[in-house]
Amino acid sequence: MQPTGNLHIGNYLGALKNWVRIQHQYECIYCIVDLHAITDYQEPAALRARIREVAALYVAAGIDPKVSSIFVQSAVSGHAELAWLLTCVSQVGWLQRMTQFKAKSENRDAIGSGLLQYPVLMAADILLYQAAAVPVGEDQSQHLELTRDIVQRFNSLYGETFVMPATKLPSVGARIMGLDDPTKKMSKSVPVAGHAVWLLDDLKAAHKKIMRATTDSNPAVDFDSMGDGVANLLAIYQAFTETTDEQVRAEFAGMRYGDLKKRVAEAVVAGLEPIQRRYREITEDASTIERLLDEGADRVRPIAEATVRLAKERMGLYLHGS
Repeated sequence: MQPTGNLHIGNYLGALKNWVRIQHQYECIYCIVDLHAITDYQEPAALRARIREVAALYVAAGIDPKVSSIFVQSAVSGHAELAWLLTCVSQVGWLQRMTQFKAKSENRDAIGSGLLQYPVLMAADILLYQAAAVPVGEDQSQHLELTRDIVQRFNSLYGETFVMPATKLPSVGARIMGLDDPTKKMSKSVPVAGHAVWLLDDLKAAHKKIMRATTDSNPAVDFDSMGDGVANLLAIYQAFTETTDEQVRAEFAGMRYGDLKKRVAEAVVAGLEPIQRRYREITEDASTIERLLDEGADRVRPIAEATVRLAKERMGLYLHGS
C-alpha cells in the first residue's frame, strides 16, 4: 500500500484482512511503497509520518512481523535498481496502454515520467522476491499481466531469470464502494466528507458516517431489487462479521434501512475498536515501528540483492567483486 491519504475500511476488508489470513499459508512480504507514492508530490514530513502510520496499521490489523516481513520500499535499493533493468526491456506501448496511466493522465497538462514507469516499478516489487503469488485485486490484474509480459521478454532475451507470477491469485476479499457514491470504489484520494470510514476514525464519527450512507428508494432490504448502496452496506457487514450469504439474507430480508444501517455501524465499530486499541499500543514508543521496519528490510534485503545480481549477470553488466 502507498503511504498516502488515510487507510479506510475498504483497504482493510479488501486487502489487509486477507493479508493477515494468508501470512500463515505463504512466506509473505508486505511492503509500504513510498517510491510509488512520489509519482505525485508529497510533503516530505507528511510522507514520513504516513509511512509510520501505515506500518503501525499493518501490525494493528494483525500482520505479525515475526511471521511476515514488513518494510519500506525505499529501504531496499534493489526495488529502484531492478526497475531500471526492467525498464530497458519494457516497450513504451505497453505502458501507454495501461488503464491506470490513461485515467491518471487525463486532463493533465504535464505528465511525469514516473507515472508512465509506475507499472515497471510494480513489476520490480514482485520479481525482486521471485514471488509466486501476488494478492492484488481485480483492478490491478492488468499490472500483473504486464509483469508477466516483462518476465517473458526478459527470460527470452537473457535466459530463465525470473519466476512467472501465478495467474491464479489469492482472493482479496470484499470490494468496498464509497458511502456517498456506491458506484465508485472507496478511495483514499476522495476528499468528500462521508465518502469513507477511516481505520483511525473516531468511533462515533465512523458510526455517523454509516448512518448517513447512500441507500436507494426502496423502504426496506429487497434482495431481488437492491440498489448499489444497500448492497455495499451488506458487503461491509458481511466482511466484518464473516457471515455467509445465506445468513445475511435470512437476517436482513425486509429490514428497514434505518435498522440496517444501525446493524452495519455496530459491526464496523466492533471491527475497528481492537485495531485502534492495538495501534495506540504500538505507537506509544516510536522506536517500535522503526525497529520492525529495519528488521523487515534486513530480512528481505539478501533476497533482493541476489535477484539484482542475477539479473545484472544475465544482462552482461559489471559485477563488483567478481
